[in-house]
Amino acid sequence: MGRCCWSRKAKQTLMEIDILPTKRRDLFTGLRRPHRGLLLFGPPGNGKTMLAKAVGEAEKLVRTLFMVAISRQPSVIFIDEIDSIMSIRLANENDSSRRLKSEFLVQFDGVTSNPDDLVIVIGATNKPQELDDAVLRRLVKRIYIPLPDESVRRLILKNKLKGQAFSLPGRDLEILIKETEGYSGSDLQALCEEAAMMPIRELGSNILTVNANQVRPLKYGDFKRSMGVIRPSLQKSKWEELEKWNQEFGSN
Repeated sequence: MGRCCWSRKAKQTLMEIDILPTKRRDLFTGLRRPHRGLLLFGPPGNGKTMLAKAVGEAEKLVRTLFMVAISRQPSVIFIDEIDSIMSIRLANENDSSRRLKSEFLVQFDGVTSNPDDLVIVIGATNKPQELDDAVLRRLVKRIYIPLPDESVRRLILKNKLKGQAFSLPGRDLEILIKETEGYSGSDLQALCEEAAMMPIRELGSNILTVNANQVRPLKYGDFKRSMGVIRPSLQKSKWEELEKWNQEFGSN
C-alpha cells in the first residue's frame, strides 16, 4: 500500500478498518469496531483497483465469494466497478439482476452482523451516483480518490522515469508537471510510454543495428509531442460531477 499514490485519508481509512483491527483486535471493539463497508470512488486510472481483481458475476458466485471470505478471514472482498452489478434497482429490471443484487445485500449483512468476523467489503467505482441506495447505506466509508495533484504527479513522473535515460532539468520537469493537470495515473503512464518511443522512432532503419546505449535520452520535447497524442481521459464535466458527489456523500 505504501507504493500507491493515494491520499493520506484513503490510506488511513484502510489502516483503520482492515489492517490495524487484525493486528490489535483487543483495541478495536465497541465504539472502535471497524466499519465493514468501504467505497473508493473517483476518476478511472487512479489506483482504485490496486487491492484486488475479483468480482462475482452471478448469484451463486456471490454466495460462494462470501463463504470463502469468511472461511479465510481476515479477508477483503474487493469489487471493481461495483456499479455494474449494484446499480439503482429499476421496476423493469430482469429477475437475474434483481436476484444478484438481493443476494449481495443478504451476504453483506451476514458478514457485518457477526462482530467476530473480520471480513471487509470494498467497492470501487467512477460512477458512485449510479449505485443503489441500499449499497451506499452499507458502504459507510466513502473515500474519494481524485486526480493526482502537482505533488502526486511529480512523484508518479519521477517513479516512471526511474531507471530511464533522460535529460529533463528540474525546470522542464516542473513545467511538465503543470502541463499534465487533469491527467490520471494511467494517463501519465501512457504519456511516459509514448514519450519513450520518440527516440526509438527517430532511429528509422538503424534500429536494427544501433547499440542500446546509443539511444538518446528522453527530453522535454518528447513529452510535449506525446501530449498531442495522449490526452486526459476524463472530461472536465465528469471530474466536476465526482467532486460534487464527494462534497455531498463522501467521507470528507
